[in-house]
Amino acid sequence: MRRRRPEKRTILPDPVYNDLAVAKFVNYIMEKGKKGIAEKIFYSSMDTIKQRTKTDGLKIFQKAVESASPSVEVKSRRIGGATYQVPIEVPRNRSFYLASLWIINAAKARSGKPMSERLASELISAANNEGGAIKKKEDTHRMAEANKAFAHFR
Repeated sequence: MRRRRPEKRTILPDPVYNDLAVAKFVNYIMEKGKKGIAEKIFYSSMDTIKQRTKTDGLKIFQKAVESASPSVEVKSRRIGGATYQVPIEVPRNRSFYLASLWIINAAKARSGKPMSERLASELISAANNEGGAIKKKEDTHRMAEANKAFAHFR
């Protein structure tokens, strides 16, 4: 028998922009509980974006997450001894999570320079529909498109 679902923890919006999405994103950047460092990385990348693009960093951040968010993904489904990649629609919160993860991983994959600058570059390129995170989204969509035949196994 399954136990009850754990209750959702509510997280507070971040202190600078008073935005929940930013707070979540900072939490995704965070490693080993070092929230101060994660915040420093995020806010300094916002400053870098502001200097480079002359627009508000938060707008670029929202646009980047929006354009990196997938609408469909594939999920492995076992049916009669065979495993099928079944395309499913992605819920809002999961699409934000995936977009954030892809942006952060693409920023980590960039070479040289401190993390804040890499993150700034990745956010700017994601807002312009290019870069590693967007490539990852397109790959995911391509996979879902290729396995459309198995959509009835949903």
